[in-house]
Amino acid sequence: MYRLYEFSSSGNCYKLRLAMAQLGVPFERVEKDITRGETRSDDFLAINPNGRIPVLVTPDGRTLPESNAALCYLARDSQLMPTDAFEQAQVLQWMFFEQYNHEPNIATSRYWLHVLGEPEKYADGLKEKQQKGHEALAVMERHLQAVPFFVGGRYSIADIALYAYTHVADQGGLLATELSGNQGVVGASKSTAGLCWYAGLKARSSGWVLHGKAAGVTPCREGITDSDGGSGA
Repeated sequence: MYRLYEFSSSGNCYKLRLAMAQLGVPFERVEKDITRGETRSDDFLAINPNGRIPVLVTPDGRTLPESNAALCYLARDSQLMPTDAFEQAQVLQWMFFEQYNHEPNIATSRYWLHVLGEPEKYADGLKEKQQKGHEALAVMERHLQAVPFFVGGRYSIADIALYAYTHVADQGGLLATELSGNQGVVGASKSTAGLCWYAGLKARSSGWVLHGKAAGVTPCREGITDSDGGSGA
């Protein structure tokens, strides 16, 4: 059985729980509280020298840190990964975009506002992070004008990777409510492209979220957090 070392309110960890639940892959969860330094202990550093979560441990005992690397491994030979080589590269393209342009800005904004509740302390940095977060959402919005999903017209791990923090971006002060009607959808404009993509992913994930605690899928709006202290890629 797979083992997932995680901080359950991290969006990066949520990606793996959602993918494994949708793929029907059994796994056990091992909680590591990054706010208490549990990912910096000698025992955990022996698992991941980078001291960050999530870490996926395979049934044969191999360890795989980094959420998007683990997503690629889990999705191999499944409906969540295209079979075409070029489309596989496009999946990676969007996952790299998520980790470089999207997550560092949206997750950090949310952490400062929603988790720490210190907007004044981070006011200067927050403005820049939110601007870059909006720019990342605008890139997504433009792409979705022509396609229903990010790659190949089909749901894939590229969508999972981008959904994890997009659907809680409003908690980081990024534009959300005008597209959603229920304070959940995030987009960079008032067009319907982002709304349609979000609604489709929400429908795919809602069953797992609402009924998935036994399967390891925690309702992620209960407090996804990310910090420099240990909630990694």
